[in-house]
Amino acid sequence: MRIRVQVIIESDQETAPAYVEEVACFERGPLSPETLGLRLCEAKQMLATVQQIMTAHQVEDYVEQQRQCLHCQQPLTCKGHHQIGMRTLFGKLTIESPRLYTCACRSLKKQSWSPVAALFSERSTPELLCLEVRWASLMSYGLTVGLLSDLLPMEHQLSTSTVSRHVHQVAERLEEELGNEQPSFIKGCPTQWYALPEPDAPLTVSLDGGYVHGRSKDRRKDGSFEVIVGKSTTGEGNMTSFGLVFGYDTKPRRRLFEVLQSQGMQMNQAVTFLTDGGDTVRDLTDGLNPLAEHILDWFHITMRLTVLGQMAKGVPVEHKGEEFEQELERVKWFLWHSNVYKALQVLEWLELDIDAEASPEARKLARTLHELDHYIRTNQSSIPNYGDRYRNGEPISSALAESSVNQMISKRFVKKQQMRWTKRGAHLLLQVRARVLDDTLTTTFQRWYPGLGAQDFSQESVLEAS
Repeated sequence: MRIRVQVIIESDQETAPAYVEEVACFERGPLSPETLGLRLCEAKQMLATVQQIMTAHQVEDYVEQQRQCLHCQQPLTCKGHHQIGMRTLFGKLTIESPRLYTCACRSLKKQSWSPVAALFSERSTPELLCLEVRWASLMSYGLTVGLLSDLLPMEHQLSTSTVSRHVHQVAERLEEELGNEQPSFIKGCPTQWYALPEPDAPLTVSLDGGYVHGRSKDRRKDGSFEVIVGKSTTGEGNMTSFGLVFGYDTKPRRRLFEVLQSQGMQMNQAVTFLTDGGDTVRDLTDGLNPLAEHILDWFHITMRLTVLGQMAKGVPVEHKGEEFEQELERVKWFLWHSNVYKALQVLEWLELDIDAEASPEARKLARTLHELDHYIRTNQSSIPNYGDRYRNGEPISSALAESSVNQMISKRFVKKQQMRWTKRGAHLLLQVRARVLDDTLTTTFQRWYPGLGAQDFSQESVLEAS
């Protein structure tokens, strides 16, 4: 069996004959699992050939339209020809790009320009850029190059440095759309806030931090740096992710404010911030909303108490005949009911009962207990009645932020990724990754390039791949 595939190109002008060219010829023997349908190499070759023929006619028609002056309708003189390269999903194209002189009716000075080069200021198609940065945010740059090369006719077209550069270009374009940083984003006065429409349910913002192995231009190993990630959740359960590199990002509050704005935040709407109590994340939430409420995450309190209980097993400590573990349970109960005064009192007694000179384990326990005491004192204004909040169905834990750290940082920057990051590279990749996980990257590209068709990328497939 012999199968021939042809391309037929018809002009908009009825008098012009159709252009017909054969692009592929497939030969098949008896039917078997090996001969059924197209092979990958055949499909890639056919797609590349079809695209080359198609683009050649597209460029030819476009150049013909540009050869005539738009004002006086006189033909433009051609200065010469050169070629430009374009990366597409189906191979790298070499496009003829003639240079035309400007018309004398517009300028006495003779100048030349290339209409094709002006049209393709970027040397990669939007669809290719979208797929590149999408998969590069989910897996390493090297795996992204391998995946696209395996499935599409793109051999020797991409490299890890090219993919990295494209990710940075897209992320920097996103960064340019951010407004200026401000010390406070609260606008108006209480009278104006009360006049606003009835707000939706409160927004819940969970924030947490993680660490990424760093490097610099001078040193391959340069310690670690902090990355802050989080999720903002509406009353309907819609979530928006965000992330930034602390100390590198110059617009951290603006970034978080834009996230809240995208979810319809009003000045008369309550916003609850759940954090681990660190100074970094607390400072980030200042000046965003007049009704903002800051709550210390219950998970981080219980985690510290659990660590203390494990450390105390090797150190004999008693307070008024009670075991150390039982006293920690009292502290936990007091904090659960927002009785910070009694919790700090018990912690102070326990510190006095530990003989720090008895052993290295006792000194370590005393130091950790003192750190917990300082942690509670610093964040006592953010410790509510967790019991009441829990019974009323209000959030008390930043579990969403914990999952964000794993989803946005660990899976791409730490786990199974034996590499180190610059602050710039990590920050820019985070901006793309957040939009991919939120399934909004394709929408962004469609806004940038209105002619780009809708892409069939579901949120489910993205989360599975990540």
